Amino acid sequence: MTELPSRSVLAGRDRAPARANYRAMGLSDDDLRRPIIGIANTWTGTMPCNAGLRDLAAAVADGVRAAGGTPMEFNTIAVSDSITMGTPGMRASLVSREVIADSIELMGRAHSFDAYVCLVACDKTSPAAALAMARLDRPALILHGGAMAPGHWRGRRVTSADVYEALGAVAAGELTDEDLRDLEGAACPGIGACGGQFTANTMATVLDAMGLSPSGFNSIPAADPAKAPAAERAGATIMGLLESGTTTRRLLTRASFENAVAVTAASGGSTNAVLHLLALARESAVPLDLEDIHAISRRTPLLADLQPGGRYLATDLYEAGGIPLLLRRMLDAGLLDGTVPTVDGVNLDGAVSGARGDGVVIRAVDEALQPEGGLVVLRGNLAPDGAVVKVTATTPRRHTGPARVFDDEADAYAAVTDGLIEPGDVVVIRGEGPRGAPGMPEMLRVTAAIVGAGRGYDVALVTDGRFSGATRGLMIGHVCPEAAAGGPLAAVREGDIIRIDVADRTLEVLDVDLPARETVRCGRVPEPGVLAKYAAVVGPASTGAVTVR
Repeated sequence: MTELPSRSVLAGRDRAPARANYRAMGLSDDDLRRPIIGIANTWTGTMPCNAGLRDLAAAVADGVRAAGGTPMEFNTIAVSDSITMGTPGMRASLVSREVIADSIELMGRAHSFDAYVCLVACDKTSPAAALAMARLDRPALILHGGAMAPGHWRGRRVTSADVYEALGAVAAGELTDEDLRDLEGAACPGIGACGGQFTANTMATVLDAMGLSPSGFNSIPAADPAKAPAAERAGATIMGLLESGTTTRRLLTRASFENAVAVTAASGGSTNAVLHLLALARESAVPLDLEDIHAISRRTPLLADLQPGGRYLATDLYEAGGIPLLLRRMLDAGLLDGTVPTVDGVNLDGAVSGARGDGVVIRAVDEALQPEGGLVVLRGNLAPDGAVVKVTATTPRRHTGPARVFDDEADAYAAVTDGLIEPGDVVVIRGEGPRGAPGMPEMLRVTAAIVGAGRGYDVALVTDGRFSGATRGLMIGHVCPEAAAGGPLAAVREGDIIRIDVADRTLEVLDVDLPARETVRCGRVPEPGVLAKYAAVVGPASTGAVTVR
């Protein structure tokens, strides 16, 4: 083992004041001689997703001490996508990815921890931790807190996504307010991240495929008794990783990024993974662009029958063999590179060598749900720099219809719930990109209302914003350039005919010379503060919506 970074803080006569401060917390000479392990905790008492991470941190700390290290826990912020959805607060979500990454990085640079264990759950905490670890490039594990158990309502299992879709059903007269109230009370029975293959669980799967998490840990549900012992074992794992000298950037190779894209496609994962992988690749100096993502998805079959496009939930995946089973099936079919290293100290093939399970939740390749993965990149006169859509076995592949143009998500939602959107319409929501919103909010409230109102197969949506992993239907996001940057969406007018063709990869307005049109001003002028700072430095979604460094 080379000289530990923590010695710059703790070793020698001149560091007596620092040691004195640590002694105030009860640390002994022996504690301070040991490697110092930073436990970056995204615990918060403001949402169920991350609410269990305080207990997991204690278990990790026990494992670190038992293995010869000294744990030091610190916290950062976390924003709940599900709670802020459809409000101005949702603009803070993607911004929080940068703030979390920056805060973990700053703590690491200030305190010179020797290695890290990052505890994550809700959507932006996972990519944020990965970004910070890429910057610090020390031995590190990222541990996902686990999925929430499903709720039960009227004989079926439900999640928070069902509550969003119920809003559209109430507006359409298919459910009553009393029904909605009952569903609200049943949908979220305890701690954990949203239960489908939504963004949090997609990123948990990505972390496994990239070798950044101990194999199998992320699949364990949040409330499962196996979670705490696994967290304690992770404390020992990080000490072994420190001994080997394996740092994060050694794991972040082109092959690991290709694995991450492939597993997102095979699992029917969230389009948010596209944004986060592009950002992480840039941070890691690994070449990756939208066309790479599209090509990998095209050669990867959809194997996971998981919500929102499928039938099952993350807890079912765990019972069926977990993320390791999905990786094993893909490795056996030659869909992943098994030679990539992992934090377990073996390559990916070795890490999941013992994975077993059924063929219902995770299909065999010859029984794939569809021959190609769920991530499709569209281009055309509406998206010259690309747009992203997730397709499943039930997603419409073509749609042509008149544009219904909205410069605010709330206005679009009101139009849907007031019954003003007709079959064949293409809802256009612009000014919601990284710069324009600012913050590129998710549009689940609108997309779920469309589906809940029974319009999921005959209405499409196009936006420069993004979508929750719970979104389903023909919903195109990440349109670039965004309207606030003068992109073509700013020139679209009510009634323009928009054609979407997934097979041809096209997104275009027909019979209109968009460049010749005068554009409207899109986006908001934020009040002075963090959103204004973000808007001034954020890049386009097509390169990960990263801030200039």
